[in-house]
Amino acid sequence: MNRKATILKVNPLDPVKITYVPGNKYKTLGRQFQGIPGIEVAPSGRIWATWYSGGKTEGPENFVLIVTSADNGKSWSEPVAVIDPPGNVRAYDPTLWLDPSGRLWWFWAQCYSSDDGKIHDGRAGVWGVYTENPSAEHPVFSAPVRIANGVMMNKPVVLSSGVWALPTAVWEYFGLKLDELKNERFSNMTISTDNGKSFRLQGSADIPHRGFDEHMIVELKDGRLWMLVRTLYGIGQSFSADKGKKWSPGENSNIGGPNSRFFICRLSSGNLLLVNHADISPGEAFKLFNEGKQCRERSHLTACISDDDGKTWKGGLLIDERDEVSYPDGAQDKNGVIRIIYDHERVKQGNILMASFTEEDVMAGKCMSQGSNLKNLINTTGGLK
Repeated sequence: MNRKATILKVNPLDPVKITYVPGNKYKTLGRQFQGIPGIEVAPSGRIWATWYSGGKTEGPENFVLIVTSADNGKSWSEPVAVIDPPGNVRAYDPTLWLDPSGRLWWFWAQCYSSDDGKIHDGRAGVWGVYTENPSAEHPVFSAPVRIANGVMMNKPVVLSSGVWALPTAVWEYFGLKLDELKNERFSNMTISTDNGKSFRLQGSADIPHRGFDEHMIVELKDGRLWMLVRTLYGIGQSFSADKGKKWSPGENSNIGGPNSRFFICRLSSGNLLLVNHADISPGEAFKLFNEGKQCRERSHLTACISDDDGKTWKGGLLIDERDEVSYPDGAQDKNGVIRIIYDHERVKQGNILMASFTEEDVMAGKCMSQGSNLKNLINTTGGLK
């Protein structure tokens, strides 16, 4: 096959066909590098997990996959569906989300990636599909829809108005910058006012020293929106008082942590849950950044609770103390159980893990609830062959 001729026919703006009977290439024994996971729980209790893999690292061979568990995470399926664009178009940064009507959405990004290590084309694109039956072992998804330019690796939130707020971003981190996207090269909020039939850009926050954005949005009890963004020193923040049209100047949130993805959500109790790396204080993180030094490695993944809309944090459940644990995502089921998924040593081990616990466990600083457990291995490839 003439690879160059094939590549020329591939357009990253085209939809990709979902593969429902994945071959050996996509099964555990055929994969190597893998990470950046997402998780969601169907009303029936069936757990869904997604991440991306393919090749030895981030690059043109990347694809996204989805697996499931019907026994609270004790056992997991091989991929039940895969999205693998042809040629030098990569699929990456997936996330899962259960919308208000009970549909399971599967989001991912795709862009052109060259063989010489350039993994971003300056535009990329957020795509999504959904299934009406997330309790089925082998669900059928809708046709792929392109939602926005850029990437989105964190869950949308539903505002009190019913509007869906999606944390999309056009990266400014890479050197390739398309002039026509200069007004989108921020931490963006894309919205849907018609339950996912259409999407549009609502507004953007400009956070100095942000890395890959990876932001999340929380609606505070006073009606403001709070955006938290990954930065080179930890986590930055911005606020909006007009439902995301305009955002305050970016500033340090003083939450701290290394330059990495975090997870925040509002629990059924009304309190906020934050999962972040807790081996470095906010002051130390910012001090290191100002001195031009790197923050510590990604370790000590910890969950904490806020009952005052993020002003203070309490508890502290250490989920995983090891180095190279990163990129948490989470979901709370109808029984109050919190599921946190994350990766460990993406290249060396290819581990995807899950922690299950309750809000009471977080406040106690240890697993006390029946069924709570940590470091539950979902999948491992053993790393590079």
